[in-house]
Amino acid sequence: MIDKALNLIITQLNLYIPEDPPEVVLGNIALNEAADQDALHEKIVLTLVNIEEEATLKNNRYYHPLPTTTQYLHSPVFLNLYLLFSANYLKSYDKALTRLSAVIRFFQSRKTFEIGNGTSLPPTPAPDELELSLTMDLYTMSFEQINHLWGTLGGKQMPFVMYKGRLVMLQDQKIFRETPLIEEIQNSLQSTL
Repeated sequence: MIDKALNLIITQLNLYIPEDPPEVVLGNIALNEAADQDALHEKIVLTLVNIEEEATLKNNRYYHPLPTTTQYLHSPVFLNLYLLFSANYLKSYDKALTRLSAVIRFFQSRKTFEIGNGTSLPPTPAPDELELSLTMDLYTMSFEQINHLWGTLGGKQMPFVMYKGRLVMLQDQKIFRETPLIEEIQNSLQSTL
């Protein structure tokens, strides 16, 4: 589901920034300086840098009432994805800033992404993909956090912006218990008077 969420964002961003070949690619910016990573050059590179569980939604019960039974499933995991958009334009700093501005304008004009609200992959989503909803919030980091981030990525800092994608839901559809519905209540209490 994480891959579907990121591909949805990339598809929508490439429609917003119409270039041939597409300007936005999914990749690990830490591998930018590797010899075989030419696909990351002169592009906006989307990198997943952290995954966090949304603790406020952790304890909800999850069940499906059906006409004759109730199916119990394990609660879904709701994730926050920290997404780094790096403008990897080594030949033109101006173009890097222009493209980065386009990314920020895109998310300013559109904050929520769902499988059904735009051109997305796949054309006929699976049932678990219908639950995909991602809300993007700009994530501001301190200078110390930026230093740690780029130090961890092992490269030189380039123009970037980070967004927090909230509430990607992951759930295994395995049913762990199925119980019949309560159809009748019997009262067998007797009076002792």
